[in-house]
Parts: sequence; C-alpha cells; structure tokens
Amino acid sequence: DPFQSTAGGMTLTEANTADSMLALSTPSSPAMKNRKYSPIILEEQERNTLDVKKIAAKRLKKCCSCTPTKAKDFFVDFFPAIRWFPKYKWKEWILGDIMSGLIVGILLVPQSIAYSLLAGQEPIYGLYTSFFACIIYFLMGTSKHISVGIFGVLCLMIGQVVDRELQFAGFDIYDDSNRTGQAEMFNQSAGACGRSCFAIRIGSTLTFMAGVYQVAMGIFQVGFISVYLSDSLLSGFATGASFTILTSQVKYLLGISIPRAHGPGSLVQTWVHIFKNIHTTNICDLVTSLVCLLILVPLKEINECYKSKLKAPIPGELLVVVFATLVSHYGHLNAKFNSTIAGNIPTGFMAPTSPDWSLIPRIAADALPISIIGFAITVSLSEMFAKKHGYTVRANQEMFAIGTCNIIPAFFHCFTTSAALAKTLVKESTGCRTQFSSIVTALVLLLVLLVIAPLFYSLQKCVLGVITIVNLRGALRKFLELPKMWKVSKVDTVIWFVTMLSSALISTELGLLIGVSFSVICVIARTQMPRATMLGHLEGTEIYEDLGRYKNLQKLSGVKIFRFEAPLYYANKESFKASLYKHVGVNPTLVIMAKKKAERKLIREMKQKVKVNACASMKTEATVQLSKQEFEFHTVIIDFSVIQFLDTAGIATVKEVSKDYKQIGIQILLSNCNALVIDSLRNGGYFENDNIHTLVFYSVHDAVMFASNVHQKNGDWEGSNLC
Repeated sequence: DPFQSTAGGMTLTEANTADSMLALSTPSSPAMKNRKYSPIILEEQERNTLDVKKIAAKRLKKCCSCTPTKAKDFFVDFFPAIRWFPKYKWKEWILGDIMSGLIVGILLVPQSIAYSLLAGQEPIYGLYTSFFACIIYFLMGTSKHISVGIFGVLCLMIGQVVDRELQFAGFDIYDDSNRTGQAEMFNQSAGACGRSCFAIRIGSTLTFMAGVYQVAMGIFQVGFISVYLSDSLLSGFATGASFTILTSQVKYLLGISIPRAHGPGSLVQTWVHIFKNIHTTNICDLVTSLVCLLILVPLKEINECYKSKLKAPIPGELLVVVFATLVSHYGHLNAKFNSTIAGNIPTGFMAPTSPDWSLIPRIAADALPISIIGFAITVSLSEMFAKKHGYTVRANQEMFAIGTCNIIPAFFHCFTTSAALAKTLVKESTGCRTQFSSIVTALVLLLVLLVIAPLFYSLQKCVLGVITIVNLRGALRKFLELPKMWKVSKVDTVIWFVTMLSSALISTELGLLIGVSFSVICVIARTQMPRATMLGHLEGTEIYEDLGRYKNLQKLSGVKIFRFEAPLYYANKESFKASLYKHVGVNPTLVIMAKKKAERKLIREMKQKVKVNACASMKTEATVQLSKQEFEFHTVIIDFSVIQFLDTAGIATVKEVSKDYKQIGIQILLSNCNALVIDSLRNGGYFENDNIHTLVFYSVHDAVMFASNVHQKNGDWEGSNLC
C-alpha cells in the first residue's frame, strides 16, 4: 500500500509501481525563494542536578524500614491468593474452575508419568512434581490461567544431567538396569540408595539450585536476562530439543536397551546405537506403540479441529493409558513377551529429605540454563494470557513463584517445573477463571497418589513414550510457519534455524548458548552494517523520503540529504563515513589529497617559468586557482531521526566529517537530533566555534530552507561559518 501523507493529500508512490512521475517543486522554486526563513529555536529548561547520595539514602531508608502496614503489604504481595481468594465469585467462577481443573488433572496423570522417564526418574516422582507445583503456584502466582507443571524441554535437560552423574557414580549406563523399585525408594533413609534413589537425588538437587537461581534473580531484579531469549530463539530451541526428546523415546517404542549418549552430537550417537541394536526390537512393544499412535494422533487432531465445538477435549492419553494397562495386565505381556512395564508405583508420600549438598559443585552450572528457560517460558505465557484477558501480572513475582515451586518440592523428591503451553490452553478453553482450578487439579493428583497409582503397574513404557512423542506435535509444527516467518523477518528465521540445529545436533545447553550468542551477533551486525539512504522532497509538503523506494520524489538542487538508520558508535563509524561518501558522491579526504597533489604539480610547473625566490607567491597563486573547484551541491544535511545515540567515536566521526567537507566548501547540517544526541555533541565540543541553531535543525525541511536561503543570500558558497 502507498504511504499516505497527511499534508496536502499527496501520496508517496513506491518505486516498483507503474505510476507516472509527478512534477515537483523544490525549495529552490520561485515560491519558496520568496519565503523568508526564520529559524525555530527551542529554549531548554533548567535541569536540576541529581543528588545521588541523597536519593540513595532515601531509597535505602525506604527499603530497610519496617512498619506493620508495610509488612502486611509485603506478605500479601508475596502470596497474592490472600488478596484475591476472599473476593472469589463462587456462583460465577466455580463451575469453570472445577471443570478446567478436573480436565487438566486427568491429562496430567499420564503426562507426569511419561515425562518422568524423560527426566530419568521413576513415574511416582512426576506425580509428586505436578502435585506440589499446583499448590504452590495457587498461593504465589499472579496469572489466572497458566498451568504450572512438568515441561518436556526441562525434563530432557534434567535427564541429561541425571544420566551423566549416574555414569560418573559408577551406575550402569543402560536405563532399565539396577532399579529396585518401591523397596529401594522407601529405604533411602536406611542408606540403601540404588540407581533410582540416586537419580532423584540428582534431580531434586538440580531443581533446588534452579529454584535458588530464580529467587535470587527475583531479589536482584535481573529478569532482564529473559529479554535476550526472543520468541524465534525460544521456538527454535524448543523445536531442536523436541528432536532430542523424540530420539530419546524411540528406544521405548522399540523395546530396546541402549546407553544414553552425552555431550555434543548425542542425537546422532543415539541414532547410531538404535540402528546397531534394532535387531533386538521387541515386537510386542513395537505393535503396542503403533496402535497407540494410530489412536492418539487422530484424537489430538479432532481436539484441535473441533475445539470450538467441544466443551472439553477428549482425554486421549488417559483412555490409551487405561486401555493399554488393562491389555497388558490381562494379556500378561511382561511375562510372555518380556515387554518393559512401569512396575511398582507406591502410594502416599515419602519422607522429605534435603538435597545432596555434595552434588552442588558438579551441577550448579547445569542449573543456570534450566532456571532461565523455566522463568522465560513462565513469564512469557503469563503475560500473553494476561494481555488476552485484560489483567496484569508481575514478572518479578512470577520469578519468586516459579522459584518457590522448585525450592520447596526439591525436599519432596520432585524435579524442575515451569508453565506448559498445551495444558494452559486446555485450562483456558475449558472455562478457567482463577488459579482455584490448580487446587482441583492437585486434588485429582492426590487421589491418584493415594489410591490409583498402583493400578498402573502393568502399563508398558512404550505407551508412555508414545504419549511424550505425540505431545511434541506443537513444536514440530513450527516448520509449517517458516515461510510466513521468512516473509516477515529473514533474520528471525535464520536465528530460529541456527538455534534449532545447534540444539538438536550439538546439545540443548550449548544450543541455547549458541542461539543467544548468534542473536546478539545479529543485533550488532544490523547496527554495524545498517541501511543508508538519500532523501528526496515531495511536492507541496515538508516530507522527505527515500529516493530509492518512492518514485514521485525529486532531488534538491544544491542540497544532499543523507539518512543513516542506526546508532553511530565505534563499531559502525567507518560504515557511516563510507555510506555518506558513496551516496553523496564526494569523498572530501580524496578531494583534499588531490588538491594538494595538484598544488605541488602546479608549483613545479610554475617554477620552470619563474625564479625560485618567487615560490611563496607561486604557492598562493596555485592555491587560489585550485580553490575555484565547484561541486553540484553546497550543503549536506544528515538526518539524525534514526540515530538514537552517539559514543565518543561517533562524535569524533561527525566532527571529522564536518571539518573535511568544510575544507572543500561544503557545509554539514544536522536535523532531527534527539536531546541525547544534542547533549553528546555539545559535550563533545561540536558547537565550540559555531552557533548551535545554524548547525542543528528540528526537521529536514528547516535545514533545507536555511541552506537555500543562505546560499541565495551569499550568491555562492564559500564554506565559511553560517552564523
């Protein structure tokens, strides 16, 4: 669509259209020649000097003081449920919260069990994790809709650390060996800690450290870290991690035992192990996996296609789990076909234990990316649904909430949690109004923990693997959005690809680091090699736009207008000068060098005609002759509207450019400078010898009018001061 002007109803038609050129008037036209120019001058207000010491003392006093009212407000802010729950509208909200809580609870049971395997833990620990997260977030969360629980990407990262530490401790690297089940889990206090016991120690200690990091970030208000995790980066990271998750679950679908690969290239190593052991595939597990896929995928598609018509999504995972458990139990699949099953899932709760402090030096670094990803996902989902439903969330409180959801459950044999998009969408679509639905979900999980959990004894692990893989559909479908993303932003698409490939082919942790680093490099590159354009004038208006983009613009006689679309700092100062010289068509440095060379040549020629003692007069005469060189323009206006700031190198560059052009008789004027740029130029000595109002203008049009009027008044341009 054409860019519509607000002045005179004129239109800037883009250069790739077939519209004819318009006859334009310029500041040098007769109508504008007769116009008397008077510069616009804004007087700056006096700025009060900040007393940093006084302000710091005042803030410190405010932070350290404690009154009953302040203590009450702090407590209520820390536990938002105290504020909103007494105002709960039971008649209006209770049905929606109960319905959404029940449905999410039903969906969480099979997913919690399935994701436990991904985290390298026994199924019971996934149920513990979901249960405690629901209760704590109900008390501390500020979002009304998000569902906090197990998240696949975090489970994958936890599982990689768990397997690495298990191998370091001397346990068998094959997943299904050396597990003693319920007896081992409940004899931890007696010191009989086998593979399963040590695995949850690692997981809970890692979770504790992640929670500590999140709470510390909340205290020091360093949530800005999540700003560097853009949407394209997080999406690419999730998709890349999804390939690793899918690969890790293939062994359950095939019923084979392989070591879990670690370090860079683990995805490729895992596929090598799979193909080396594919001859040992358990046919019973393979057939069960195919049947479950044929059931679950269509049910997921039905839920997606008819979500507006269905009052509640079809609980496909629960139906598959119940059906598969019954078939496995009454068909004796474990005894007849050696199919791998979930085994004993104890009821009740285990006694709380503290994290293994001796593990912290080894896993502290691993907990940092887990904490950042968990916080970033939680805050982004909270803000997205808050904006959609017209309320606000407090990002800092969300950090405290998710951190507490990791610190306290770490003492109850849980692993890391965060918000989960799929379950949050289910909550929203089934009528959730407040976090009271989380209490309903917790009650469903409590029922399973106290009564129903042992009934899943015969559930095949391949069924849990299928559930995990089917839930990756959302992340893998991002490939379908790539054409649209490429059209909108090619840079974001490249960031997505780099993060996705590095997360999948190298490792999840390094993939995240590579993605963040590449994003920062892209930002730097876009400022280091920015777009630079020449501007033209639209007839009858004060509009100046890109000559390369629009057709019906005219170049001004005697004036060149240059726009540099980035901050001017040390990294792009050379790009600024090169772009300016290229677009203007005159490099003052080369002109000055050529003048000096021609001057020396002319003097040598004159020496041959006159005596040597007349050298001084010859030099003066040669300089006068060479100074008569003229250019097609007398002024260069630099549009600073897109230059947000200058550093010392940028200020020096502007001074250098202005000085060089002045030496060859061309004046530099600046327009559309913001207050920060003007302050930088003033402090850098740019206005030492000149009046600021003859060098800086509040619009391009004012600068053009000034240049045209002065040039007409003087008759020609000699490059002297405009004052």
